[in-house]
Amino acid sequence: MARLFARGLSLVLAGLTACSAPGQPQPAAPATAAAPAPIASNRPVPPPRVDSPAKAEPARPSPTRPAQLWPFTRLRGVDYVSLREVAVRFKLKVNLARLAGVMTLSDARGVRLTCESNQTDIYFDGLRVFLGEPVLFDQGSLWVSKLDLIKVVVPLLFPEDHLSQLPANAPKVIVLDPGHGGIDPGKENRLLGVNEKTFTLDVALRLKKILEAFGWKVLLTRSGDRELSPIKKKDLQMRDDVANNNHADLFLSIHFNAVEKNAERVTGVETYTMAPQFMFSAAEGKKDEMTDTAFPGNKLDYANLLFGEQIHRAMITRLKTPDRGFKRGRLAVLRFVECPGALVECAYLSNLAEARQVASPEYRQRIAEAIARGVQDYAGTLAALRVSPAPPTP
Repeated sequence: MARLFARGLSLVLAGLTACSAPGQPQPAAPATAAAPAPIASNRPVPPPRVDSPAKAEPARPSPTRPAQLWPFTRLRGVDYVSLREVAVRFKLKVNLARLAGVMTLSDARGVRLTCESNQTDIYFDGLRVFLGEPVLFDQGSLWVSKLDLIKVVVPLLFPEDHLSQLPANAPKVIVLDPGHGGIDPGKENRLLGVNEKTFTLDVALRLKKILEAFGWKVLLTRSGDRELSPIKKKDLQMRDDVANNNHADLFLSIHFNAVEKNAERVTGVETYTMAPQFMFSAAEGKKDEMTDTAFPGNKLDYANLLFGEQIHRAMITRLKTPDRGFKRGRLAVLRFVECPGALVECAYLSNLAEARQVASPEYRQRIAEAIARGVQDYAGTLAALRVSPAPPTP
């Protein structure tokens, strides 16, 4: 798929004019937890597996809808599931390096999942992914929280198991949201005299041109240097309104990042999707006033995950940039959007070398091409997941 995309993208771009511009307390006997439904990735999709029957639970209106039952143990006041249980369920090979506190799960394709004790980030098919709770070591195994397993780990590993939770129709309409604008410059590098609002709009315009050549209908939340409202809260809500009022299939907010400390060492790409209900946001790492709220943006948790994964993977792969992580957060523009949505932080303007790169029109074109690849890969993965396996030959 990636090769086909690259070939098609080359043809399209040739015809386009470039835009200007730890040990745990001994647990009690395991209980049983409900685990919901999965998601997709840009790789060959195996036919659906047939697991041994489990006692079904009644469906209920909740962002965590059960598809399987998982035995869990209470660790540090949180429900956790052993990764060995995951390996047995899905016939994965386990390797545990006890001294390093690192466990890998592998299948015929190689290492699929790498987890380290006391870390909140894991590696899925080489991509850095953040969880809501840290991975723990107990009873000769690493454990992940039940919510992380249900909402992140299993859906990434086996998106085909969550097909019923993914959009039924092929995506055709995407809303691009160039962050900031008008009186709000966003992040700035004053030494170089550059700011976020200018670069986000430029990338969005380039991306719009590419996607339209592939047949997408592309809408922008802003097409000039303006804010949607002088009131910031209303401005952010209006960006979601563009997607909701136009019945968009996808929403992507484009941003650039900055830090004050260690600015010369921090570079790379971050991608965010809406944090599922009850999951800690990567930015907070603890419960806040929104953690227990089910927002409209949670209705498509699995599609959000799939979309964000494809965008992040394409950016890391195509730009050859440091992987700052695929994360979950309750960002304002993701809370109320009613279609799959993501927010990408394309680079760090606080880093002089990276800011100089972004100041180059050629590099901004590469960013647009990378995002376009991620959008196309998302659509392609959905299509591949919906192809029924061929009937057996008589």
